[in-house]
Amino acid sequence: MPNLAATLALAVWPLISLLLFAQRPPRYALIWSLLLGYLFLPERPAGFDFPLMPPLDKHNIPALAAFFLILTRSGLPGPLLPVNPVARVLTLVFVFSPLLTAMTNPLPVSYGVVFLPGLGLKNAVALVLGQFLLILPFLLARQFLATGGAQRVLVRALVVAAVLYTIPMLIEIRLSPQLNMWFYGYYQHEFAQTIRFGGFRPMVFLYHGIWVAFFTMTGLICALALWRLRDSSRRKQALLAAAWLAVVLVLAKSLGAMIFAALLVPLVLLLTQRAQIRVALVLALLATAYPVLKNAELVPEDRMLNAAARVDAERAGSLRFRFDNETRLIERAYEKPFFGWGSYGRNQIFDPRSGEIDTVTDGRWIILIGTLGWVGYLAEFGLLLWPLVVLWWLSRGPAAARMAATTGPLCLLLAINIVDLLPNATLTPVTWLITGALLGHAERLTVRGAARSRLGAMRLKWKSVM
Repeated sequence: MPNLAATLALAVWPLISLLLFAQRPPRYALIWSLLLGYLFLPERPAGFDFPLMPPLDKHNIPALAAFFLILTRSGLPGPLLPVNPVARVLTLVFVFSPLLTAMTNPLPVSYGVVFLPGLGLKNAVALVLGQFLLILPFLLARQFLATGGAQRVLVRALVVAAVLYTIPMLIEIRLSPQLNMWFYGYYQHEFAQTIRFGGFRPMVFLYHGIWVAFFTMTGLICALALWRLRDSSRRKQALLAAAWLAVVLVLAKSLGAMIFAALLVPLVLLLTQRAQIRVALVLALLATAYPVLKNAELVPEDRMLNAAARVDAERAGSLRFRFDNETRLIERAYEKPFFGWGSYGRNQIFDPRSGEIDTVTDGRWIILIGTLGWVGYLAEFGLLLWPLVVLWWLSRGPAAARMAATTGPLCLLLAINIVDLLPNATLTPVTWLITGALLGHAERLTVRGAARSRLGAMRLKWKSVM
């Protein structure tokens, strides 16, 4: 169980956020308050559980503190909801669809000795508040990280944070994952899953070693994006950071993150920005369509299993177990297809005799469809996907010349985050920061383009009159 230090770290984080906002501009303070909170605060079960509230933990306390400080100090520079009409509708559905989930699940569910209560008004309020807190980094990033300069600040911050995080990573690679135990008094995940290829993969203060490796990969791609900027005065430092992060990524022993890096590195180095956005959109569309493809038996599971077996028999067995679980859980989810089963683990399958959970939900997509239904799934994945759609459309016209130089690499990172939501549930504040920054940039480009079109029409009308 978490110790007193874990509780104190979460409790004092708003004060740390206050110091950041007092000394730095809002965009810097927002980025670093969320990044540092994500990287160094304790994972669940550490947190606070108040009545009629979702659990307050490392994934929402920094965002809530930042939101409160922005409101009280300078106020929001614009509307909180997206200006883009599709994104606005998706945001509202994302936040409020759990109301219908609660309304359609009033009856309890039983599996032999297991009894799961029905949902009521209390659950509806908690689910809606939980959705709002989850999406808060996205809403704030859309406000403060929309410009090209702010995007570059975000990319640099991700590189710096990743490089700094390699220090505790190397400690755990050498000594085994112990830092969370030393500081906060508990292991955040099964220790056996940290043993890989005759060594250890680090967890530091994140939930799993997969998350640590994925963040390292994110820093690597951002460093290469900075190196490719011709007007950058720190190209050498960016290249050194990329080389260092690549070495540590290999030492982190996470095959998925290394595959993602092998895919993204040549795309960032060789493709034009327009091509990067196109590839990102294709990857994201394929990932979003995965549940439909799986239901239609169009996913080549046998080929994937054979390919995994050639790399590692243990990995192939894990992948087969994952596929089998997905099939069972999707059948369970289709009993409540529109709004899902809600909370309390009602989407799971239990052993009626022992009362233990008989399934494992790893992928974010199957969790969403099971708990919030297709409506919740399409709202969340739609929000993640929509900035890529808008930016692809804008890249086909004159707005492409006004896009920030880091837009392409950020689009690729967002796309690979969406792909990673198929096997894992790693939807982090970093993902929402990137999504919000891209949507805000797309909205800004759209508004400027519309303003220029109106100005051009007025000039033509004036010339015709004259």
